[in-house]
Amino acid sequence: MENIESNQPITHDTRTLITEAFVQHVLETGREPVSVYKFAQGIGIREEEFYSYYTSFLGVKGGVWEQIFERTIAHMEAQPVHASYSAREKLLAFYFTWIEEMKKYRSYLLALYLQPEGFRKAMPAELRSFKIRFQAFANEIIQQGIATDQIVERKYISDKYADALWAETLFILQFWLKDTSTSFEKTDAAIEKSVNLAFDLAGRTAVDSLVDFAKFLYQSK
Repeated sequence: MENIESNQPITHDTRTLITEAFVQHVLETGREPVSVYKFAQGIGIREEEFYSYYTSFLGVKGGVWEQIFERTIAHMEAQPVHASYSAREKLLAFYFTWIEEMKKYRSYLLALYLQPEGFRKAMPAELRSFKIRFQAFANEIIQQGIATDQIVERKYISDKYADALWAETLFILQFWLKDTSTSFEKTDAAIEKSVNLAFDLAGRTAVDSLVDFAKFLYQSK
């Protein structure tokens, strides 16, 4: 990695400098940096300045995921029609925009996460902060869905809706990493089908209608 002048002042952009340099290192070498000292020296900051932003390279990887999420939300909400979207449409818009953002990092993500068996763990540790942000976003969608009758509030189940959407997010990520179809057409189809399924399951189903009708008949005796 080309060395940057060591007298570069610390700025509000240093966090981005660190994450971008980390991504570049993975792209050039196919692996994560080993030494924080050498990495910091290579981008023209002191090691202690690195620790002002991240405590480890695990934190930097988490920072990359946070940036992808934040840019996804910013681009999505910048669309004039976004405010008029239904809950289902907002979730679809998120996933499609998220994939577009991740395309900019595809080689980096493939280097770190593409494994024959998928993720080595159910969820890599660096995705935790992304998960927190996503679930806060998901809960807003769920509340909108409940308010507009797209989603049914169910005892003991409603609290798990955000977890279900997070599981869907991991599924879409792993599907996309393995997708070799033209323009990732299969991923687009997977997004549409999985979101429709999620809303069908969370919405008022035939079973709900049957239970309501049975209650009505019983109460009408």
